[in-house]
Amino acid sequence: MELKVVKIKKPEDVNIILGQSHFIKTVEDLYEALVSSSPQIKFGLGFCESSGACLVRSEGNDEELKRIAEDCILEIGAGHTFIITLKNAYPINVLNTIKNTSEVCSVFCATANPVSVIIAETEEGRGVLGVIDGAKPKGKESQEDIKWRKQFLRKIGYKL
Repeated sequence: MELKVVKIKKPEDVNIILGQSHFIKTVEDLYEALVSSSPQIKFGLGFCESSGACLVRSEGNDEELKRIAEDCILEIGAGHTFIITLKNAYPINVLNTIKNTSEVCSVFCATANPVSVIIAETEEGRGVLGVIDGAKPKGKESQEDIKWRKQFLRKIGYKL
């Protein structure tokens, strides 16, 4: 077995959702879940088929985000994994819909942070062992940090 680290290459303003599913119909069902969740959402979706032709399947309503998703998932190359690239929406807006899609087995991360995917490769194929999502903590939050967090959530409309 060989371990690899794949860094997700994406613009800073793009959020991603990385997960695993189990069926070729994933592309169509995730597309429908995303377009019905938010009228302004822009996204790309890439999926690694792990049997048959073993192709990267893709969809999306934004060609740049679709290309980014295709490139990222091809580099990850792990069976039945998918990546969604998002603009004009946050993962919080679509995550429950994604997790409730019948093919989805798990979600590894949902973030705008820099992401590295830890891959195990054997003669049979590749699998995701985990992800590194952003940076490690620099310390504990202070009272001032708590105040900032609460104000920020209100500023972006997630709290009253």
